[in-house]
Amino acid sequence: MGLYLTTMLDLADRKIVGWALSEDMTVENTVYKAWVKARKNREISDDFIFHSDRGVQYCNPKYVEFAENNGIKMSMTEQYAPY
Repeated sequence: MGLYLTTMLDLADRKIVGWALSEDMTVENTVYKAWVKARKNREISDDFIFHSDRGVQYCNPKYVEFAENNGIKMSMTEQYAPY
């Protein structure tokens, strides 16, 4: 059994504004829970950008739909090919 820590960092002031600790990597137990805490801790403007890696929870159709329905502008790291 592993534990997974999801954090949301505001790049403007480098503070963690949301986090979630879970026993799985589901969207519900990682991104959703961290997002709820971030929204409670920080007012988020309409023009913000949410940047993430291409982890399974961020590429999941559930999260993509959630992002679209909540005005989240998604940004992800580019995939790279190892040399």
